[in-house]
Amino acid sequence: MVSQAQQEPALPRSSSSSIAKLAAAASMDTTSPAPPLLLRAPTPSIYLPATKQDRADAASKAFDLRREPKIPAPFVWPHDDARPTSAAGLDVPVVDVGVLRNGDRAGLRRAAAQVAAACATHGFFQVCGHGVDAALARAALDGASDFFRLPLAEKQRARRVPGTVSGYTSAHADRFASKLPWKETLSFGFHDGAASPVVVDYFAGTLGQDFEPMGRVYQRYCEEMKALSLTIMELLEVSLGVERGCYRDFFEDSRSIMRCNYYPPCPEPERTLGTGPHCDPTALTILLQDDVGGLEVLVDGEWRPVLPVPGAMVINIGDTFMALSNGRYKSCLHRAVVNRQQERRSLAFFLCPREDRVVRPPASGAVAAAPRRYPDFTWADLMRFTQQHYRADTRTLDAFTSWLARGPAHDAAPAPCST
Repeated sequence: MVSQAQQEPALPRSSSSSIAKLAAAASMDTTSPAPPLLLRAPTPSIYLPATKQDRADAASKAFDLRREPKIPAPFVWPHDDARPTSAAGLDVPVVDVGVLRNGDRAGLRRAAAQVAAACATHGFFQVCGHGVDAALARAALDGASDFFRLPLAEKQRARRVPGTVSGYTSAHADRFASKLPWKETLSFGFHDGAASPVVVDYFAGTLGQDFEPMGRVYQRYCEEMKALSLTIMELLEVSLGVERGCYRDFFEDSRSIMRCNYYPPCPEPERTLGTGPHCDPTALTILLQDDVGGLEVLVDGEWRPVLPVPGAMVINIGDTFMALSNGRYKSCLHRAVVNRQQERRSLAFFLCPREDRVVRPPASGAVAAAPRRYPDFTWADLMRFTQQHYRADTRTLDAFTSWLARGPAHDAAPAPCST
């Protein structure tokens, strides 16, 4: 934890000078700009757990959470969701992924065993030895601070377009009318192999050329996260005893999502949540926390905190990889809490397959020995389901399986959204 006095001072109204400083952390050749990348769901509309008028009323108010003197009614969560945190932290192994590169066979066996034990129970572990440059990680966290401290009107220039996952949102008020999270987010897509750097193009095209240095930081950060995610896939292969390369190759042409999270200090943290209980529908999440903490995982009926470890990154299994492992590895319910005194920042990189990839477990090895838990599906279909029909939870894959069985003809009658 850091004291309130240790926090960075609030930025002035214009943060262009501090944004420019980020360029030193992400030196790269300038390329001609292209249209910003938007990862679109297969259909443009989003089904929401509220009436159309409720959603319009909620979305019409642009919440500036740093200026709210008390919790507005849409931010109040039921007691069952916001129940207190356990005093005992979650037992999360810190796994050295450097053993995949240094030839330490005993270390690799030890790392694979740590991952197997964690993923069979709660799906969370932390990684060290990842090789991500500390200065780059710091610049990415600082970039989030710079962006979220901008005046609301400037942030709204990047407002999320309905039907996409890219853009800025305050409390997800564009999607939900109740149980809103006490946070702001900026999300954008990432894939490599494009003619120009897609993240740089997104920042410059959406926010203006002054934000190109920030785009360069996040372009480099996403590239590092992509490389780390493929390394983790190799470790997951070893831990599951499947053919080497099967998962890494599956995600080589991935199209992933990067999200910057900002949790302002909250006047009534016991009545709300920074992020509500959910499971990630994606394959793998790589989370960089600052030192404030707030991530919690539901284990044995208790919300257990995942304490930040300096230099480490938090990894958790998502629903897509749970299907790729035929249910052997778990996608677990987690949330984020807020506090009165300190802001919190985190960066989440969500590894996703290419939209048309067919998700199915390997045909050989221990994963294939058990009966199939889930049918084949594409990431595009699962993304569509969670964006239009279902607020992701521990039942997402089962509900998704039922939705697939009903077929597109029943698409107009969506399944009830969970909490």
